[in-house]
This record gives sequence, C-alpha cells and structure tokens, in this order.
Amino acid sequence: MVNSNAQRNARLLRLASTASVVTAVVLIVAKLFAWWVSGSVSMMATVIDSMLDAFASLINMVAVYIALKPADEDHHFGHGKAEQLAALAQSAFIAGSAIFLILHAINDLTNDVEIANEQVAMMVMAFSIVCTLILLLIQNYVIRQTGSIAIKADEMHYRMDLITNFSVILALALAAAGYREADAIFGILIAVYMLNSVRKVAWESIQMLMDRALPEEELERIEKTILSVEGVQGVHNLRTRISGALPIIQFHLDVQGDLSVRQAHDIGGKVKQAILAWMPDADVTFHLDPN
Repeated sequence: MVNSNAQRNARLLRLASTASVVTAVVLIVAKLFAWWVSGSVSMMATVIDSMLDAFASLINMVAVYIALKPADEDHHFGHGKAEQLAALAQSAFIAGSAIFLILHAINDLTNDVEIANEQVAMMVMAFSIVCTLILLLIQNYVIRQTGSIAIKADEMHYRMDLITNFSVILALALAAAGYREADAIFGILIAVYMLNSVRKVAWESIQMLMDRALPEEELERIEKTILSVEGVQGVHNLRTRISGALPIIQFHLDVQGDLSVRQAHDIGGKVKQAILAWMPDADVTFHLDPN
C-alpha cells in the first residue's frame, strides 16, 4: 500500500511539473504578442514573469524527477532535497525579475511611454487567466495529495500571475481612459507583491535544507501514536526532518528488558505500522532500548 501511494504521488508530481512547463510556454507566446502590439510596461512585467516561470518550472520539473529517484549508495536518504533547492532557485528568479520590473517601470514613468491596442492586450490577458486557473487547480490538488514544496513554490508563481493578469487588465483599461501613468504604477505594485510573496517559500526552503523538525503538532501525534502501542514503556531521542516530500522519523523505543529480541522487534514493528497508518510515505527508523 505504501508503494502504491508513493507511485501515485510520483505520477501527480510529474503531471503538475509538466503541466507547469507547458502552460508557461503557451503564456509566453501569447503575452509576447500582446506586448509587441501594445508596448505596455505592465504587460512586459507579465512577459518577464512568464519567461522566468518557464525557466523555473523547467528546473522544477528536473528537480522533481531527481527527487523521485530512490536512495542509492551515495544518497542514503534519497534525493528529496532537490525539491527545496528548486524552490530556492525559483525564489531567486522571482526576486530578480521584480527588481528589474521596478527599474523599468520607473523609467517609463519619467519618459511617459504611449500604449496602443489595449483591447487586444486585454483579450490575451483574459486567455492567460483561464490557462492559469486550470493549472492552479491541478497544482493545488497535487499539493494537497503530496505536500511537495517544489510544486508549492511553482503554485505561488502562478497564483501571482493570476493577480498580475487581473492587475494588467485594470492598468490597460485605465491607460485607455487616459491615465497613462497607471500602467507603470501597476507594474511597480506587481513587483512589490512578488517580492513580498517570495519570502515565505524561500524561508521554508532554507529551513527544510537545514533539517528543521516536523511541526510541533505532528511531533506530539507521533509520540502519542508510539506510546499507544501495547508493550511500549517510553520513547526518547525523537528526531524528525523533511527530505522533499518525505518525512524522516527516528527515535529510541523503551521496552521491557526481559523480552526476547523477537518480541521486542514485534513491538517496534507495530509502532512503525501505527505511524505509517496516518503518514504512509514516512521513513521510520527506531532503536530498541531495554529497561
């Protein structure tokens, strides 16, 4: 059952990462056309963002495929941390594009750049919104099923894109009504939002790379599950971390000192199965300590 669950998660991760790359390429082509006919700085913001999305999503797809590789002689705990590295790289791409966008928007504010073909550009943005919504539905389902930090970082990209696309439509509408500066102002606001949104994913990725423990409520549940198994007298040295989407749990199990090796290991096996019953993808390792 554990294997079937892992295989299902692997298929979902591949689906989400591939869908992300395909969507990014489609949006780049559409937005490049809209930018070419309009000259809008906020439209250029979405082009830059989609280009970076495509590059980051490609890295993400490669990272997911690496993370799904099983443990080997050189990587005893698997390759899961490739996901955190990909999420950190995506965060850097987002921050860089946001800073570039702010500088370009300021330049357009001072030079009063004209915008043309606003209607065509708005139609392209409406198309982009539909594509992004479909991808977000796929990604959110995969995140709920797998808890992948890499897909979560990618989902953040496209959630920002969704807000960006609505903002660009509003900016283009205001520009068409004679408020030319609105386009650059919205470009700056989008960039600030990008910088603010990227902080959480970047920090979470760094913490996972530094082997942060599982959340306190999960630690309490693990300890309660262990102590609920008949024959267990105590638990200590409980240590946990996350590698990609794989929780790694290690602990020392206190049992009666007069038990046979077989009896003690039977208790340990029941403890492991109890944990896997609600955390099926976990890597559980225990050491028996006789009292």
